Order: sequence, then C-alpha cells, then structure tokens
Amino acid sequence: MTQLNNHSLGKLNAAVAVPTYDRKTLTAGIVHIGVGGFHRAHQAMYVDALMNQGEALDWGIVGVGVMPSDKRMQQTLAAQEYLYTLVVKHPDGQYEPRVIGSMVNYLFAPEETEAVIEQMADPAIRIVSLTVTEGGYNFHPVSGEFDLDNPQVCADLANPTQPATTFGLVVEALARRRTRGVAPFTVMSCDNIQGNGDVAKRMFGAYAQARDAELGTWLAAEVAFPNAMVDRITPVTSPMDIDELAQRFGVEDGWPVVCEPFTQWVLEEHFSLGRPAFEKVGVQVVEDVEPYELMKLRLLNASHQALTYFGYLAGYRHAHEVCQDPLFVDFLLGYMREEGTPTLAPVPGVDLETYRLTLIARFANPQIKDTLARLCAESSDRIPKWLVPVIRQQLAQGGEIKRSAAVVASWARYAEGFDEQGEPIEIVDRLKAPLMAIAAKNRTRATAFIENRELFGDLIDSSRFVEAYLATLSSLHERGARATLEELALSKGTV
Repeated sequence: MTQLNNHSLGKLNAAVAVPTYDRKTLTAGIVHIGVGGFHRAHQAMYVDALMNQGEALDWGIVGVGVMPSDKRMQQTLAAQEYLYTLVVKHPDGQYEPRVIGSMVNYLFAPEETEAVIEQMADPAIRIVSLTVTEGGYNFHPVSGEFDLDNPQVCADLANPTQPATTFGLVVEALARRRTRGVAPFTVMSCDNIQGNGDVAKRMFGAYAQARDAELGTWLAAEVAFPNAMVDRITPVTSPMDIDELAQRFGVEDGWPVVCEPFTQWVLEEHFSLGRPAFEKVGVQVVEDVEPYELMKLRLLNASHQALTYFGYLAGYRHAHEVCQDPLFVDFLLGYMREEGTPTLAPVPGVDLETYRLTLIARFANPQIKDTLARLCAESSDRIPKWLVPVIRQQLAQGGEIKRSAAVVASWARYAEGFDEQGEPIEIVDRLKAPLMAIAAKNRTRATAFIENRELFGDLIDSSRFVEAYLATLSSLHERGARATLEELALSKGTV
C-alpha cells in the first residue's frame, strides 16, 4: 500500500496516471471556495490537464473551506500535500484512476480568516471560483433578492474586516485590492444555477452595496462574473470507494473522488485578468452560455428530480436502478421530450435527441452508484430553479405539464417523511421542518404544499397545474409510485 504524497508519486501502480509536471514549480492563480467532489472532478481536473501539457503552471488552485465540515477535507488533503485520486468509473466496469496535482494549498476560513482574505488580495490571484451549492447564494427562491436579514450576513456587515461568509470574505479581499490599486480578480461561479455569473454579480453586489455604496458601485462596474454551465455526475465518496482504490491499485488516499466518464464545461469569455487556456482541454468557451445552461438545468437536473422521489417511493435507492427500469425511462424521456425541451432555444452544436438519450445512459451507469438520497437533498433550492421555470413557460405557451406537475407531487409525498412501506425517510433540506409540517397536511388539505408561494409563486392560481398536481398526489396516496407512473404513461393529451 502506498500513501499518496509528492514523494510517492513515482512509486504508484503503473495503472495510476500521475502529474507529468514538477509540482514544485506551480504558483497560485486561482482561489476556489467550496472544495467538494464536483470541483475536484471538474475544474481542478481541467487545470491539471492543462498543466500536463506544460501550460497554466501559474494557475495553481488554493482551496478555501468556509463551512465547519470543511475542516476534515482540509486536514485530509494537507496530509497528502493536496494530491488526490480521481477515479473515472466506466459503465463496463473499467476504472481509470488519475492523481490530480493542480491544488497547491487549502485554507480553512474559520481558523485562517486573515490568510484567506490576503490570499485573494494577492495580485497573483486572478480568479476566485465558487462551488457553494445552489443554496449558497443567499437569495430568495421566488423574488431572487439577496437576503440581508440572514444572521451571518448581518454579522459580517457589522464587522466587515473579519467576515465569516463567502460574501464577506470575497468582498473584503476586493476592497483591499481596490485600496491597494490592484485590479480585481474575476469571480467565476461553477454552480448549477441559471445565469450563475449574473446571480453571483447580483448577490455579491448587494452585499457590497449594503456594506458601502461606493464599494458596491465599483464592484458592479469593475468585477467580471462570467456565466458557466458545468456537468459531471460526481457522487459522494464512500468508504467503499476508498477501499476499492486501495485494493485495486494499492493507493492509500483519504479522500479520493469518483465520477462518470462524461464531462462538460461551457464558459463565457468574460475575464478581466486572463484565464487558463481551457479550450485546449475540451472546455467550450463561448459568447453566450444560456442555451447550454438551460439545456442542462431543464433536462439533466430537472430529470434527476423527476426520477428521484418517484424512484425512492417505489423502493429504489440508486439512480442507475431507476434508469434500468423501462417504466421510469419512458417517464423521463416523456418529460424531456414533451415538457423540458419545448422550453429551450436551439443549442449550437447539440442534437437534443442524442443529448436526451445520453442522459439516460449516464444515469444508468451501474458503476457510479449515485444515491437517490443525494439527489433528493436540498429540494427547496432545486425544484424552484430547475423545474418551476419549465412549468411556468409551458403554462404560458399552452404546453404539456402533466409530468412536471407529477414531479412536484412526488416531492410533496416524499416530504411526508415516510415511504410506501411506512419506513422513515431522512429529509435533508434547509427548510426541512416547515416542509414536513406542510406535507403532513397533504391528506387533509391536498393543495397545502403548493400553497407555499415562497417556493412556487403563483402556481397555486393555475387551475391547470393544480388539477394535474392533485391527480398525481391522490394517486400516490392511493396506489403508490409505480401505479401512478403507469397511469401517467397511459394518459393522452395535453394537461
């Protein structure tokens, strides 16, 4: 068994690809906030690929953890000199391990606040990137406005030079650069939000404006926030993944990452201080990201929500199990073809039918073992952003909504907190308590869940949506998930 670190790279199993560049020559050019599995399987992987071509050696990544739970990641990666193994799992059972070396440091903000701010204030840092999840942007799910009443935000505004939030850290670093005459870095969101760069600009701008109006005006005028679409299925690393890496390849890695073969990154060309030559390693650098991001959010992400609650209620626990069931595949393709796709503009260079079928194949990869529990988590941040816009647009243009309404109903049923066998469901959501309290009323006041205008806006006022929603919710209660999907498959016409 070989412990992963710089010294051991030359001793690893020959099947494990390792960096071909000298890591001692790397310098930091990117600070990344929110180092999770996705960042390590995606952005950090692309930077590493460039470095293996002898480029981007001055774009090393400094990770930053903001949440208390990030401490363990920081300690694990520091013990491995910030190396980790990325294992690509192919559907046929082939494992493709590769050591990623593009991260050069990791700072834990709660204990190293000043170091984090000064790292971002360093002129060498030209990009600050983010994967802070859909809920990390602190905006109202319906109005889209920044929540200035958030207690953590209030605390940062009261003491802006010792912040704790991502907003406070980034804006304080920008303020210092401004004072010192250093050009601002680009803020690059890599989260699954439509117009993620635009959203980030509004949220960071609102925080800066609340802190200091002049600073807010400067930020809005001078800081670049490119939009991006990112895609790679990256399940949470399990103890089995750690053991498999050790047994198959003899690598002792405390926190490897596993992912599917597919990867995509579409990035807007909008950087104030330059960027790595990402196009050399397969990134699509474009003028307009929106067609690609809507395709991904409304087909891939919304389809994940379409399969996950129904699948869990029907007794499945992994995405690949659901997508090897023809009934569920028909439902997903029906949603994508009849409801999601009609809301999309043409996507340059993409055949949407091929894309839809590719999604099903990706979801069905038995090696990934993506859990439905992961896909069910934080639904209150996901459904309003990924599925509700489809419903609204389809209602406006007279399109079909029966499957979309059914997905909302399946979420409402799931939020009741027990499955069809009466076993408890562990709800993971920032709004867990209020959602479960509302869902508990589903059988006595069937519209209770969708009366929540904080999540659904005025959908409760649409008789067409309410009718479709109630039909599915009633069927879920009376007959269960599988029979409900069978009935949906038989129903004809626009709902």
